[in-house]
Amino acid sequence: MHSEILQPMVALIAWTLVMLVWTIATRLPAMQAAGIDITRLIGSKAADADRALPPSVQWKAHNYNHLTEQPTLFYAVATVIAISGTGDGVNALIAWAYVALRVLHSLVQATVNRVWPRFMLFLASTLALAALTLHAAMAVF
Repeated sequence: MHSEILQPMVALIAWTLVMLVWTIATRLPAMQAAGIDITRLIGSKAADADRALPPSVQWKAHNYNHLTEQPTLFYAVATVIAISGTGDGVNALIAWAYVALRVLHSLVQATVNRVWPRFMLFLASTLALAALTLHAAMAVF
């Protein structure tokens, strides 16, 4: 079985991994510059890094965390749509829109981190997710 909606799912997973690499690539040098020896750290919380590292470095980590939150609902609903045989056409297009909006959200958050555009992108992606959820419900109920 091949469903078009699987493509945006894989694309968002790949983008999440890009954000993870970007996080590591900026965080490790920032930790070194701050005199943090990662080999000596025992336990830590996100707030510890927020206090110790520049905000622009942490923005990438925050976005990576965001990509492991709401998108989990996207993966679940897209899987339901794929299994139900309705993952082509409009549902695939909505899924690609969701992915594009999440990538744009990432780029805004990881670079300029302006709240208003981030919120608008988040809202638009949430509406796409709601549309997919409605379509999934229509397919299985």
